[in-house]
Parts: sequence; structure tokens; C-alpha cells
Amino acid sequence: MHKITRIFDFPYHQLETYNLDKALTSKYNGKWESLSSQDYVNQANAISRGLLRLGVQPNDKIAVISTTNRNEWNVMDIGILQIGAQNVPIYPTISKEDYEYILNHSEAIYCFVSDTGILEKLNPIKDSTNVKGVYTFDDVANENSWRDILELGKDTSNQDEVDARKAAVITDDLATLIYTSGTTGRPKGVMLSHRNLVSNVLDSEKRVPFDYGNSKSLSFLPVCHVFERMILYLYQYCGVEIYFAESIEKMSDNLKEIQPNVMTAVPRLYEKVYDKIVAKGSELTGIKKALFFWAVDLGLKYEPYGANGWWYETQLKLARKLIFSKWKEGLGGKLDLMVSGSAALQPRLTRVFAAAEMPIMEGYGLTETSPVIAVNDERDGGFRVGTVGKVIDNVHVKIAKDGEILVKGPNVMIGYYKEPEKTTEVMTDGYFHTGDIGEIDADGFLKITDRKKEIFKTSGGKYVAPALLENEFKQSRFIEQIMVIGEGEKMPAALIQINYDFVQEWAKRHHISFNSQSEIASNPELLERIQEEIDVANKKFGHWEQIKRFEITPDPWTIEGGHLTPTMKMKRKIIKEIYKDLIEKIYRP
Repeated sequence: MHKITRIFDFPYHQLETYNLDKALTSKYNGKWESLSSQDYVNQANAISRGLLRLGVQPNDKIAVISTTNRNEWNVMDIGILQIGAQNVPIYPTISKEDYEYILNHSEAIYCFVSDTGILEKLNPIKDSTNVKGVYTFDDVANENSWRDILELGKDTSNQDEVDARKAAVITDDLATLIYTSGTTGRPKGVMLSHRNLVSNVLDSEKRVPFDYGNSKSLSFLPVCHVFERMILYLYQYCGVEIYFAESIEKMSDNLKEIQPNVMTAVPRLYEKVYDKIVAKGSELTGIKKALFFWAVDLGLKYEPYGANGWWYETQLKLARKLIFSKWKEGLGGKLDLMVSGSAALQPRLTRVFAAAEMPIMEGYGLTETSPVIAVNDERDGGFRVGTVGKVIDNVHVKIAKDGEILVKGPNVMIGYYKEPEKTTEVMTDGYFHTGDIGEIDADGFLKITDRKKEIFKTSGGKYVAPALLENEFKQSRFIEQIMVIGEGEKMPAALIQINYDFVQEWAKRHHISFNSQSEIASNPELLERIQEEIDVANKKFGHWEQIKRFEITPDPWTIEGGHLTPTMKMKRKIIKEIYKDLIEKIYRP
């Protein structure tokens, strides 16, 4: 096999090396349907031939918007890239105004969408864009189907032209524009080359222990996010079967049906999985309940490589047999590895899942770095709780004087599309400024401590790093989301979105009933209980950093409500605006 230098080399490598019967698998009408490695390559070539017949030229932009990950997305991706055009993935959950902005800014000429939900947002704005045609993956009445392009590409007489286009694509060519979900302002189009993503796959591969050609994965993080997209290329490179989950709601069913060996997720999902497991444990009684929470407490003290000594390891062996084996069973029974990215993972989750023999390997990266910069790896002592692991090969990290993490390597983006001044702002001597504050310990493990632009100063002149506090407070099962505020004020405070499921369960145990969400937010017993949680966490911080007051928000924070980005990061500015009355109540009661 020739050297892999372009993204579309991955499926051909898989075909030649592993030739899987089930390379990509999605569920349609209640039935799993697979594409083999050969089908995948054949369909991608048919798409390429069809697009050429539509007149698609090198460097044309084609947008893809899908509610869920599915076979068609991957086929389209390769079909677009191998004719020298660029794939512009768009988050399905953003507003129609953002659809319009991205389609216009990227100058996309065609758009492929998954379903009617996307069309409802797209159709009203498409005439204000350069889009010449919209094609759907689902069969939708009165709409063009992506199958029309497959049909157009059935005639193989222009395959020579596809091959010539493929041969003309070089590793430094632009492959994709990924518009960052941005916690502030308009999304920026990150330009990633074939080299950026290919190098990141090859350099990350050494950190992920697969049974090459035999492993199964479950994919559900949006593939428009660079983390999942790079992982899908990595799976293809390593001969891992890819199954696409139907939805977050059906994750549990899909895990049991597929029995994957590996999956990737954002911390929020791991939190939800853990909360569900603990909620089930709370329903037990007597000795079973006592054993369950004994195992959990043991798991929360976990340290890798037997660091806790023989007596701890002896107890852990028993806990794994009696309790943790059932956790694993509930997640399909064969899950040996989970990968986490996009936001900080709470150390308690790292510990307890590793204790349960389903270790979560936390990594770190950004869209601009394709994305992986560092990742934990259980092998050879490469796993340390509370860090994002060691920096991957060929990537160089240095810590600036102010603590900012700077990155250089083949994975660093070409720049921001049509925004050279913004590109210049984040680059110095080939190093990309991540905007994250961190440190590298004596053994080479990278630790992220905060976002540079989120650190604020109180009116007393003291600096406060909110992410550090938030990660500690989120260890409480009562707290689903928390935002530390206090810039220019006399003290830090917090807005809290409670974990509704857990709070309802807690209320039931304490014979408390709520009639509405606003009643929950003002319940004196709940406020008192959360204050206890705050008091415990506060002990870990300096007096000037401690949360002196908090308010519970009356509604959940959601992507649709504008509180969160599609990758579940808080939009601080918007949250402050939404709850300005609560902030006033805190500081000017």
C-alpha cells in the first residue's frame, strides 16, 4: 500500500488491508444495514462521478448537514474529497441564520442533508445563498435524493476523470472547512488540509489499543465535530467496524445490540451514564445497596498501576466481580476503552470507570489542531488521572510566560477562511495560541487549568479561574451545569443548573414534592443541601476564590435555548444575558 497522504486514502487502505464485510453500519427502519469496505469505495466513486457530471470543480465547497452520523455522510465525504472539492460539515442544531451565514461565507454550491428537520431550517434561507441544489439522505417527497447522484454516477465512463482528479490532490491541499461552534460571535471557518487530518490520525493511532481488523466501535458524537471525524478516519485506518448510534436516547439499546469495544464521547455523556448507574444503585436495598456503594466509594479512590497497594487491589478485584462487571454488562459487555474530548472530564469519572475496567482515556485538542494534541494511554505508564496525557508524536507544545499552551506541528490548521487577520492573531512563529492555560509536569503529562479569556479579576484585584472551580463543583450529583461569575464584583458567585433527575430522586427520598421547575429553584431544603455541597468544594480553594452566593436557574441549559454550543460548552455571555436578573439578585439584592 502506498503511503497515506490524503484523507481519501483511508478507505482504500482499509479495503486493501482488512477488506471488512461491515465497514460502516447504520440502522434504517429498525434494521442494521452495512456497507463493506468494497461497497464504501464503490459508492464514494459513484458519488465522485455524479458530482463531476453536475459540474463540480476542484475547490468547490459542498455542505453536509446530518442530524445523526450515518453511512451516507462518510460516502459523501470521500466522494467530495477525491475530486479536489471541499466538504463543509455544518452542525444540525444551529439556527437557520447560522446556516445562511456559513453557506454564504463558504460559498457552498450544493448541500446534502439528512432529513425533514434540517430542511425546515434550510428551505426558508437557501434562496439567499449560492446553493444550486439540495439533496436528502432520507426519502423526502418533492425533494432531490442523494441517490440521484449515485444514479448519475452509475455510468463509469468518467472514472478516468475521477482518477485524474484524485492524482492531482496533494497532501497540503485544503480538505475541509469546519466552522467552530464558537462561544462568542460568528463562527470562524477553520481550514484543515489533508496533511492536518492525516498526520493527526497517524500520530494518534499509537495511543489507541485496537485489535486491528476485529474491533467494533459505536459512533454518535456529531461527525461535523473534528474529534469524531478524525476518530472515524482512525477507525478506518485500523480496520475497526463502525456502527452509528441511532440517537443519544437509544445509546443504551445500541450498546447492548452492537457490543462495541470502543466508543468516544464528551464528558457530559459519561456523567449521564454514571448518574444513571448510581440512580439504579440507589433503588437497591439492604446488603445489595451497601455493596453497590462500597464499590463506588472504592472506585472513586482508584489510582492506576496498583499505586494504592495490595489491599486496595484485593478489594477492587472483589468489587469488579460483584458490582462493576454488571456495569460493563449494561454497556454491552465488551467495552474496553472509552475516549473523552471537547471539555474537561471530572477525575471522579476517570477513576470510577477505570476501576470498572472501562477506562476513559481523556485527550485534549481543538478544531484548529485537527484536533488531538495530547491523550492518555493506559499502556507503558501513559495514563494519569487529572491530566490529558502526554503530547502525541510530531506535535510540539510549549507553555508561554502567561501559562498559555502553544502548539506547533503538522496538525495545526492552514488558517481561518477569508480572515487572515484573525489567523495572524493566533499564530506566533508557527505556534498556535490555544487560549488554554496549562502546565506540563516532570513526567511530561499535560494538565489544563483554565481558558485564558475566561479568567477574571474581582473588584479586590484577585484573579479567579472559573473552569478550575466549575470542574470541582460539578463533582456534586446535584449540579449538572455551573457557571462561576464575578468579574469586577467583590466576590465570585455561581449560576447553577441542577441535575433534575437526581434532584427528583433525592426529593422523593426526603418526601419533598415540587409542582414546578421554578418551585424547585426556590425550595429552601434543596438550597440548603446545595449550600452544603458548595461548602465542601470551597475548602479546596483560597478565600478570594470561594463561591459566596449562588442562584439556581429556573430552566435547563440547552443547545436549542442558546445556553450551550453544539459540543455542550457554555456560552457564558449568553447565559449572563439570559439570567441577568439572577445576577442582579446575587450582587445587588
